Amino acid sequence: MADKVLGFIGTGVMGSSMIGHLLDAGNEVHIYNRSPEKAAALIAKGAIWEDSPADITSKCSVVFTMVGFPYDVEEVYLGRKGLLPEAKEGQLFVDMTTSSPKLAKRLYTIAKRRGAGMLDAPVTGGDRGAREATLTIFAGGDKPDFEAALPYFKIMGRVIKYMGAAGSGQNAKLANQIVIAGTMTGMCEALAFAKACGLDLSEFIEAAGGGSAATWSLNNYGPRIVKGDFAPGFFIKHFIKDMKLAEEAADELELDLPALTVTRELYEEVAEGGYADNGTQALYRLYDPEEE
Repeated sequence: MADKVLGFIGTGVMGSSMIGHLLDAGNEVHIYNRSPEKAAALIAKGAIWEDSPADITSKCSVVFTMVGFPYDVEEVYLGRKGLLPEAKEGQLFVDMTTSSPKLAKRLYTIAKRRGAGMLDAPVTGGDRGAREATLTIFAGGDKPDFEAALPYFKIMGRVIKYMGAAGSGQNAKLANQIVIAGTMTGMCEALAFAKACGLDLSEFIEAAGGGSAATWSLNNYGPRIVKGDFAPGFFIKHFIKDMKLAEEAADELELDLPALTVTRELYEEVAEGGYADNGTQALYRLYDPEEE
């Protein structure tokens, strides 16, 4: 597996675990992050620090990125000392950030002009999925590039799907986020209702989680809510970003998604209350003032 030198940009909640798995598999991994202190544990584990994305490009044949927002993706790939201006023929770049399908297509076109490959491969599964290497990975781009990246995807994830041409990975992830938007509001309202009725929430979650109301959100975030644990597995600010991206894409398709819009507005209310850096389960704060 260690026949290629890997690069990875982004050592946050998700990226750190993903890099750790690549290292554990015996790969040489060069890393970069805007906050060097967040990379200290990975460097201690064997990752090699680089001072810029351009330095990653100069040394690595396969480069993964996992940053926050589309403007971060654009800066990492196209900004001063970015990845693509110095890209060489045969290199492969894989953006695993949830970002704009239009930007994914743009980066693909620029990479191809330089003879490099470009995949958009966002993930779902949260911090737990990243830690346990059980992420779902949606990939868009050229099929041969997907096949080249597949051995590394298998180190980081469990369900890996090639979705089609450039931008298709992002479109699939946005559809995934639309599903989550609905289940998160349903879960939080159900827990608020159950609590108001005097039910034991842990017993309710166990019962409902074993029946037709079972969802990943209920079974994973429900117990965190009961414990008052709103630490981020996935930041509210990032979920709002994803929902806005989905709305923008839907607008281009002339598709109205009213439930998605309502959910995004609810999350913006939570974020404005000072909880943008909480996990998405903190939506429950809207329904239960005691959790304030």
